[in-house]
Amino acid sequence: QVQLVESGGGSVQPGGSLRLSCVSSISIVSFSSVGWYRQAPGKQREWVGHIYTGGNTNYADSVRGRFTISRDSAKNTLYLQMSSLEPEDTAVYYCQAMSIGTPIYWGQGTQVTVSS
Repeated sequence: QVQLVESGGGSVQPGGSLRLSCVSSISIVSFSSVGWYRQAPGKQREWVGHIYTGGNTNYADSVRGRFTISRDSAKNTLYLQMSSLEPEDTAVYYCQAMSIGTPIYWGQGTQVTVSS
């Protein structure tokens, strides 16, 4: 059973930074893609960005230039570095991992609150 465990959420003021982590129970590079989603109160879950097998990344327009996704294969960990945070970034952040022909795996989520 694959497990993804997020950490690093918290409260931060606008303009601040946070780094989220997602530790996988299996090799992080065994997935064809791993990434992040978020869900704000009363809204649908939305895609934030992904990193693919070859290391390419892709981001939602709302976070491009402010957020960076990376991974550490030695630690089986996915990261989301968030900078220039805005109140609109407040949400529960989820990591996701998937490969062709396998289930889509989700973490339990970590809360990020941006407020003055």
